[in-house]
Amino acid sequence: MNSRNIIRFDWAIKRLLRNKADYTVLEGFLTELLKEKIEIEDILESESNQISEEDKFNRVDILVKNSKGEFVIIEIQNQKEYDYFHRMLYGTSKVIAEYLKLGQPYRDVKKVYSVNIVYFDLGQGDDYVYHGKTDFHGIHQNDKLTLSPKQKELLTDKSYPYQLFPEFYVIKVNQFDNHAKDTLDQWIYYFKNDDIKEEFTAKGIGEARKLWRVDRLSEEEKKNYVRHMENLSYKASIEWTMKIDAEDKVRKDEKVQIAKSLKENGADIELIMKSTGLSRDEIENL
Repeated sequence: MNSRNIIRFDWAIKRLLRNKADYTVLEGFLTELLKEKIEIEDILESESNQISEEDKFNRVDILVKNSKGEFVIIEIQNQKEYDYFHRMLYGTSKVIAEYLKLGQPYRDVKKVYSVNIVYFDLGQGDDYVYHGKTDFHGIHQNDKLTLSPKQKELLTDKSYPYQLFPEFYVIKVNQFDNHAKDTLDQWIYYFKNDDIKEEFTAKGIGEARKLWRVDRLSEEEKKNYVRHMENLSYKASIEWTMKIDAEDKVRKDEKVQIAKSLKENGADIELIMKSTGLSRDEIENL
C-alpha cells in the first residue's frame, strides 16, 4: 500500500472520530501505551478538536472519557514551546476542576492521563517515550507511601497515591529511530512516517490502516487534508529557513569579530579579506 494513502494521525483524530469503528483505532493506541485495555465511552469537546478552517493551527488536542470514567487528554504539538510542560500541568488541572461540580466530595475527582505526542525535542533526554507519575517516598526511611487499609477499602482497586494523581506521557516522535521493537513502537512509526506496515500487529493499528486512508475521504475532506499537509510543509520550510538564517548570522558575527581583531593588530586588509571572506567595504566600515 502506498504510504501516502495513510492519513496523518493528528488530522485523523481531529476530523474522523465519528463512530465506534474509529474509536477502536484510538482505543488500540491507548491500550498499547497505558498497558491496560481501554474502552472509550465518549469523545468530549475541546477548544481545538472542533472543526476549523484554520488548518495552520499548531496543535491538536482531544479529551477522551473511558469506560471507567477516567479522562485522557491527547495532545499533538508540532512546534517548539519552551513552556510546554507548564501547559501539560495546566491542561490536567483544568480538566480536574471542570469535571468536579461545586459541592462534590474530593473523592469524586477522576483520574486524568495526559498523553503528549510532540514533534520537537521537549526537555533533554535520550529516550523517545517518557512516563511521569506521582509517588511519595520517605526522606528518612526511603519507604514508599501507600494508602491505608481503610482508604483501600473505600477507594476500590487503589493501593498507591499515584493511582489517584494525574499521569503524564511524552512521546518525542522525532527521536524515534524508525526501528519498531514492540507494538507501541509500531504506533510511533506511524506518527513519524504517516505509514503503517502490513506486518504491524499493534492493537487498533490494523483498523487505522483500513479506515484512515486518503482514498476513503470525500472530495471536500480530501481537499482539506491536502491543504493541512501543505501547511505543515510550509511551516517546516519556514522553520528551516529561520534556522539557516540564524546560523548564517552567527557565522557572520564571528567573522566580523575576527576581522576587528586583525584590523586592530594592524593586519593588511587583503589578509583580513582572505581570512574572513568579508568584502573590502565591510572591513573598512568596521
